[in-house]
Formats: sequence, structure tokens, C-alpha cells
Amino acid sequence: MIKDHSRIVITGAGQGIGRAIARHFVSKGHKIFILDLNEDNLRHTAEEHLKEHSDRIGWSKCNLRSVDDIRSTIQKAAKFLDNRIDYLINNAGISHPYWADGKTMADESVLDQWQAYVETNLTGPFVMSQACIPYMKLEQDENKQKLPGSKTGTAGPCIIHMSSFRALISDPNQEGYASTKAGLLGMTQSMAVSMQSFGIRVNMVSPGRVKVTHENQDADAAGEKWEVEEDDISTHLTNRAGLPEDITEACEYLLGAGFVTGQNLIVDGGVSKIKGKA
Repeated sequence: MIKDHSRIVITGAGQGIGRAIARHFVSKGHKIFILDLNEDNLRHTAEEHLKEHSDRIGWSKCNLRSVDDIRSTIQKAAKFLDNRIDYLINNAGISHPYWADGKTMADESVLDQWQAYVETNLTGPFVMSQACIPYMKLEQDENKQKLPGSKTGTAGPCIIHMSSFRALISDPNQEGYASTKAGLLGMTQSMAVSMQSFGIRVNMVSPGRVKVTHENQDADAAGEKWEVEEDDISTHLTNRAGLPEDITEACEYLLGAGFVTGQNLIVDGGVSKIKGKA
């Protein structure tokens, strides 16, 4: 299980799924440091949306395409979190799955977009994880073993990468998005093996259609709410699209599941199991 008063870094927390993850964990008494490229949304999340928990929230703008920015931001996070990071949730990334302006991969100009996908969705989480290792890794005991992890209830530190069911199934013109989300699967598996020496588990969550238009400061002002539409019912075995809270619950499970590492948890309402529906 996730330990009390944990210290958690969450990227992409200014809006959408990341904001819901931040709300979930800080409301349970954990201390969090949240990052986003959009400083206005991030400030609103920390200082307005979650103001009742402001004493346990640190935040900073961060550009995932800048290695220097990531490293300096994690130093700030570690200082706020008392030089210890228990969990990292790599949620940030380019969320639009299609090439912009209706383009296809036949258009040579999409190479710039391809590079943005790779740097943001794949290189960014790698560098972010790398920067957090010094603050997450466990020390050896006298028997040269990493602790905890030897018994139930001692889950130890964990990194979660946020992928997508598009890593497994795709619509046309999603090469940049789908490739980088699929790349996270390989990185999750490889990191899980490598991180054994640090006592750190690594897992992945792959959301399906999760409706998040109500999770931002403009929606707060307008009073927007999550709603089920007819297409959501016909498309999903669960008779609805995803809630951001569905993803927070998946993250909480994986963070606290001490015998689970290198795994991909698909949270898509069963849509990927229905021929022609995904």
C-alpha cells in the first residue's frame, strides 16, 4: 500500500488527468510537487483549485523538452519534499493524437511535430526519471539488500509512466503519438529491470477515452461538469467514458502494489476489446 505522508512529484498537473491526480493525493494528506508547461493553469491548480491544501503543494513551470529545465526543477522539488521523493508520476505529454492541420506522414513538414512528440512524450519522462533517482533510490542494509520490498505492505518507491491505449491500437495519422506512447512500454519494462538495483519499481498506466474538459481553470469558472454522452455508452463495455478519477485509482494501486513492476495497466472501459469500436 502507499505509505502515509508520501512525497510525490506529478508532471502535467495544471489541468486534465494530472490535476485530478494531484487533487487525489494531496487530499489524502500527501505532500506533492506539481509541474506543467502552462504556468497559469499550474498556478490556478496550486493556489485556487487546491488552496485548502496549499501548505503541502509546491509547484514550478517546467519544459519537458529542456534537459536543464527538468534537472533544475527536480532540484527545487526535492528541496520542497525534504530531499526525498517517494513516487514520480510522469503524466505530462502532448495529448493531441493526430498530426496538426489534418496532415499525414506523407507531408515532410510533420517531422517537426514528430520531434516534439519524441522529446516531450518519451525523452522527457526518461530525463525526469533520471533526475529523480538520487532522491528515490533506497540504501542497502547490512545484508546488501534494498529495503523495503521484502514483505507485503512495504512497496517502496515507484515511477509511473502515463501512456495510452493508442500504444496498442491506432487510428490513421497518429504515428507520432502512438509511437511515443508505445515507446513508453519498452522504457517501462527496461527501467523496471534496471531499477531493481535502486529498489525502485516502474509501471505504466494506459488510459482510453478519458473526458477531462471540466478539469481546468476555464471550466471551473464556467461550472462545467463531467457528462456521459450516447456515444460513450455504445462504445464502452462500462457504459461510460473514463473519469480522471479512474486513472488516479489506477495510479494509487500501482504505487502501493509492492509485487508489481514492469507492468502496463490498461484503463479503457473495455473499448479495446470490441472490434471496430476503439
